[in-house]
Amino acid sequence: MKKNILLTLLISAFIMLSSCGEDFLYIAPQGSIDQNALMNQTGIDLLTTNAYANFSENGWGASITNWTFGSMYGGDANKGSDANDQSVLNVMETYSILPTNGYIGEKYSWVYKGAKRVNVAIQTINETEELPDAFKNSRLGEMYFLRALFYFEGIRVFGPFLPWVDDSNTDNDPKVHNDVDIYPNVLADLDQAISLLPARQDMPGRANSWAAKALKAKVLMQKGDMATAKPILKDVIDNGITSNGLKYGLENNMHHNFYSPTDNGKESVFAIQFSSDYNNANPGISIAYPHGGAGAPGGCCGFYQPSNELANSYKVDANGLPFLDKTYRNPPFVAERSPEGEFLSTNGTMAVDPRLDFAIGRFGIPYRDWGLPQNNWVRDVANGGFYMPKKHVYTKEELDAGLADGGIHDGWAPGSAINVQYLSFRDIVLLYAECLANDNQLSEAMGYVNQIRTRAAHPDNIIYMPKEQATDPDIPAANYLVSTYPASHAAFSDKDVCIDAIRMERKLELAMEGQRWFDLVRWGGTVMANAISEYVDFEANFITKFASSAKLDAAKTMFPLPDGQIQTMGNDEDGNPYLVQPGPWK
Repeated sequence: MKKNILLTLLISAFIMLSSCGEDFLYIAPQGSIDQNALMNQTGIDLLTTNAYANFSENGWGASITNWTFGSMYGGDANKGSDANDQSVLNVMETYSILPTNGYIGEKYSWVYKGAKRVNVAIQTINETEELPDAFKNSRLGEMYFLRALFYFEGIRVFGPFLPWVDDSNTDNDPKVHNDVDIYPNVLADLDQAISLLPARQDMPGRANSWAAKALKAKVLMQKGDMATAKPILKDVIDNGITSNGLKYGLENNMHHNFYSPTDNGKESVFAIQFSSDYNNANPGISIAYPHGGAGAPGGCCGFYQPSNELANSYKVDANGLPFLDKTYRNPPFVAERSPEGEFLSTNGTMAVDPRLDFAIGRFGIPYRDWGLPQNNWVRDVANGGFYMPKKHVYTKEELDAGLADGGIHDGWAPGSAINVQYLSFRDIVLLYAECLANDNQLSEAMGYVNQIRTRAAHPDNIIYMPKEQATDPDIPAANYLVSTYPASHAAFSDKDVCIDAIRMERKLELAMEGQRWFDLVRWGGTVMANAISEYVDFEANFITKFASSAKLDAAKTMFPLPDGQIQTMGNDEDGNPYLVQPGPWK
């Protein structure tokens, strides 16, 4: 029976080939696009868009926000939710991750999916004739920028010894060893991008030359080359403009950086563009909204809860300055359980930096324009604590305007049109302050720190109680106090104190933005290991699972390579594996 069917199919195929002639062999299969059809401006724009789309085609492990790898692993937040949901994260937040972890597999695959899209676009651009020079240069520049960014994400998570696959490699399944440091390749791509990209673009979401310079500086800082990064950072600060022509600067109102109607403002050096359309509303962070209940934004799923360590870092002394000696870990705390153990209370008299309630949701403090948080907005206090993420969460105003929804992804997961500022001016300013401090230019360094602190104190950044709940609508919701460092402070004369002040400022200013662990790593393995150890010890006072948490070794400044990728790549003709696990993870 099977023989007869196979014979019939073979005869039918032979008749079809005979009747169609040789041309049959050159007909593109249905459901695919012949590359020749893309060798024009429209086709190249489609390929360019496809490369940018890699930012929104990811799982939670590959999220460009790095809420797991950057913030959670760095101590900004814990997993949140309950112990059973996304249990794969339990071992990550307690520093017991293994090479089989699904989140690291997602991140690794995302890097190479993006690189493949870019490589196809570059190959097509270079093979297309008679393209206008300005168009060709811009699209090539954008692709070099994106490829550098994708590989930089790989470096930040897995370290610089990764397979480098560029447009010169046309194999569909390339086999490349990870025995070469790819930092020089990434920097070479950025030099190409800088030389090709215009300063202004036809759309604000496109990378421009200034974004490429900023990314190069950030790569150099992660690499530890502050001397080369320093003049680039200064140039970006002094002369840089956004793709839509705005001079870089700090927004007076911090809210404008996390609010879709004011996206692509002067603080946005390079932003990932999101919309409220299905599957382009930042799906990588779709489970990291307040859990649920009446009036809760998002309604899913209680992940990404800020840590007690982060929240209490915003305590200030009588002069409105942070506790650089880490005594912010001493009681009393900015929020505590009530004597009944169930409900939560906020310390309304303690002086705190206003950025606390900008970055973190606290009970008793207005949560954007949603009113006061309710107890059921937190899924499991015992597992995740009693704080809520806030920066990426949309307002009720945005929801009502159709710029967000509680069920965008697969009909259940929330999302919004709020962009993610992958490169921000506030980040650039503080990186430059580090360079100045490193060169003993302490007064200049603290001048930039004070710019950030002056913005934090702007009246637009003070939160007030809702009028219907306030005894006096002109009284702030908490005892907010933030001041600039006076010239008499030790940070102006002692290099170590200056560096501590800058590092604390990055912690406060960039909290919950996926930066923290990457900062700790570039400051050195010992700094990272000590910070994580102190974080675990402090958090154990509030959440019992941290009492049995492991601690990171100073050598583990990278995650392990995914075991599945090592197995899939296999061995070369000499029997040597293409992918070799970094030494600390062997």
